[in-house]
Amino acid sequence: MPKRIETVVLHDSSTPVLGDIQKGGAVVVTSLDTLINQARANALWPLTFGLACCAIEMMSTVASRFDLARFGSEAFRATPRQADVMIIAGRLSKKMAPVLRQIYDQMPEPKWVISMGACASSGGVYNNYAIVQGADQVVPVDVYVPGCPPSPDALIYGVMKLQNKIKRQNMGITKQNALIQLTPRTLEEPA
Repeated sequence: MPKRIETVVLHDSSTPVLGDIQKGGAVVVTSLDTLINQARANALWPLTFGLACCAIEMMSTVASRFDLARFGSEAFRATPRQADVMIIAGRLSKKMAPVLRQIYDQMPEPKWVISMGACASSGGVYNNYAIVQGADQVVPVDVYVPGCPPSPDALIYGVMKLQNKIKRQNMGITKQNALIQLTPRTLEEPA
């Protein structure tokens, strides 16, 4: 007979529900995937990779008026080894493309990319031999932020969309609808 798992949670209109996390009193029931994804999504560390005029708008997102720190992304990193989100802000030249790829490869897994502005997303008005016609030709892009240049509000909206994408990811830590069961070892079992 297969195991049947039933979860009983008291829920009223004042009990918050976050994703599939159900909170009632001092007990939280969730999967390990959901817990890790919540932590990753709310602690993104962007890499400073400003290439042109969009970089000014990217910098203003951490100013007091827009305050990207509300979303856990206030710590812009100057080294790829400490960052998990690359924000490509501005036009990407063909000379800069190998550098971008090298920096992307140095970032630890999991890593995400936001393409900010028309130039980074599709080449913008620069349809010539010197500009890459979209950063997705060099690195995989997760979120595109349109505009020329996009406002800081648009970049914050892009960060929020990336957070939603991260929260929905299946990291493969636990099987779907499975519980982790801990059993004590007995003396008869080999270590």
